[in-house]
Amino acid sequence: MASWGRFSEIWKRKHETGRAWAGYQQLQNISGGDFAGRKNSFPIQRTAAGSQGRTGPAAVRRGLSAFSYTLGGAEYQRCSGIPSNALKDCQPVVVSASCAPRGRSDSYMPVFEAGETAGRMMASALQIPFVPSDHQHGHLRAALFRTSLEGCSQFLGLHLSGGTTDLLHIQGERVEPLGSSLDLHAGQLVDRIGVALGLDFPAGPALERLAEGGVSSGALGCSMDRGDTCRHFSGAETKALGWVQRAEKKPEDIAREIYDLLARTISRMLIAGEKATGEKQALVCGGVASSPLFRRMLQERMRKTRSSLRLTFGDPELSGDNAVGIALIGVDYLKQKRERCIDPFPG
Repeated sequence: MASWGRFSEIWKRKHETGRAWAGYQQLQNISGGDFAGRKNSFPIQRTAAGSQGRTGPAAVRRGLSAFSYTLGGAEYQRCSGIPSNALKDCQPVVVSASCAPRGRSDSYMPVFEAGETAGRMMASALQIPFVPSDHQHGHLRAALFRTSLEGCSQFLGLHLSGGTTDLLHIQGERVEPLGSSLDLHAGQLVDRIGVALGLDFPAGPALERLAEGGVSSGALGCSMDRGDTCRHFSGAETKALGWVQRAEKKPEDIAREIYDLLARTISRMLIAGEKATGEKQALVCGGVASSPLFRRMLQERMRKTRSSLRLTFGDPELSGDNAVGIALIGVDYLKQKRERCIDPFPG
């Protein structure tokens, strides 16, 4: 078996992040220094760009990815663009990793074991804390970053991606599932119809561009269940695929129908969550939620329903799969450890 030193050198050479899980100076900035000051400008000492000063969300995403160890599923980040000297003066203080798809005891995928095992090994070797979390909490935490909901203790959450369409009730450290998909997820519907139309996988951005030039008549009906907290998409998929196969509608109109269905369905789920919990604020996150067209159509639909629920969307740069949320969960742990010594997002 290779020694720890040999493993460390291999990792450092391949990914240039050998000592970059959380730098003391960087964490000082993130935890309450200048980092919290401006909406679109991020002062960081020794950023991923390798220079001092202000940089944009994309560079912050790459930099924060180096603060968190994530080697599971879509959260794996190569970080090969980080200069080898950018983090050489960092003192590692925490290792955080995504260990499961969701924060539930029955949530499991073997691919997450790789990140958890390596993360725990590194934390043990460095004698620093290991903070376990999960893919869904990572999405939620990244989407919360720099929004009006950051720091709020209770609100609704809606996680929309290729593998989740989950309605959640966030109550401090507790995340209660209220509803979900009963067959296909939102991202699966988008990808399947997009591929059927000849678009590359993943099809989201291309289908959105196509939909911008289309017209919807609401021809795809919402199939809701369990008091509108759950829904089905398989029937809509079958109908839309039929349009494609028989060339009954223009491609751009089919694409628009898909986004119109998503907006109508998700608005009903959110309103059902509002009625069930009494919450008046909701965070919408995940890859599907990064679509400007979807955001616009969902907000228009919510206005038509005269719902008082206030929607918050995360930065589009941070709404897809990334390691930023997992890194911030590690930062949150360090901040709260001073007071209560707990993990703010139990894995």
